[in-house]
Amino acid sequence: MKKILLRVLLAASFAAPLAANAQISVSINVTPPELPVYVQPPIPGDGYMWTPGYWAWDPDVSDYYWVPGTWVQAPFVGALWTPGYWGWAGGGYGWHNGYWGDHIGFYGGVNYGFGYIGTGYVGGHWDHGAFAYNGAVNNVNVSNVHITNVYRDTTVIHETNVNRVSFNGGNGGIQAHASAQEEAFARASHPALPQAQIQHQQAAMHNPELRNSVNHGNPAIAATPAPGKFSGPNIVPAKGAPAGGSHPEPQAQQHQEAQPQAHPQAQQPHPQPQSHPQPQQRQEQPQAHPQPQPQARPAPQEHPQPQPQEPHPAPQQHAAPQPHPAQEHHEDEKHEH
Repeated sequence: MKKILLRVLLAASFAAPLAANAQISVSINVTPPELPVYVQPPIPGDGYMWTPGYWAWDPDVSDYYWVPGTWVQAPFVGALWTPGYWGWAGGGYGWHNGYWGDHIGFYGGVNYGFGYIGTGYVGGHWDHGAFAYNGAVNNVNVSNVHITNVYRDTTVIHETNVNRVSFNGGNGGIQAHASAQEEAFARASHPALPQAQIQHQQAAMHNPELRNSVNHGNPAIAATPAPGKFSGPNIVPAKGAPAGGSHPEPQAQQHQEAQPQAHPQAQQPHPQPQSHPQPQQRQEQPQAHPQPQPQARPAPQEHPQPQPQEPHPAPQQHAAPQPHPAQEHHEDEKHEH
């Protein structure tokens, strides 16, 4: 009966009406895992907003699973994302839904990284109908995608003693409280989540590799370049993720080590070059579909080569690229995460 009730509540949280208030969708007594450490994939185009990854609960298997951070097209001009968070109350951990709105609300003081430093958002702002990105905390490369509104503000990066705690209140939780204004933001009506976000979460729930009991807090898919895209280029694993995931291994990149709350500026190859139109007023975006996994090509057969009269020096072998270091988010970027 408990599992059935949790499933109903969880499903309801992702089928909210067009005008809904932020609410607790599920409550359990299992402590949420720490946030994993990962780097941010490059932005796929203009008009995308970063939505950080988080641990969700699946009552069918009584386990947490990781919902990868991803870039989502803003559902309307002026839209800002307030992440969800786990909060201790009444003897259990309750999940407070994330939401889109005109303001950033309270998200438990959790430092999700990439501009979400525990309160507010320092990753960018809307300017005359277009979103301006702070390149100090976002992986934005204007040479690969058509983005003109980019600035760099490093004053938002603070050297602090941070951790990767993913919940508010209770034993070992973050001791932060919502302001009266943030509580008002949470009570206001919010539009429904775009279908792409809902399906992204559902795909994560049905991927066994993303369960905490399987990946031990280090998911092989920690962040994606678009909702629902769990294979292909620019899929980012968590630092310490188990090898042998089902998705193709991302191409190794060298990312600049960032200060706490700062994020790598180096870009991974082959970003989506397509420019995207500015978001329409409160218009839901179409669902992003995962790309099919490429098939591995068979290795070519080796044929003996005749010995040359005068041996030539063997061509120098190039070292395989090393995996890009995961930013230590809050250790080097609260989960960079």
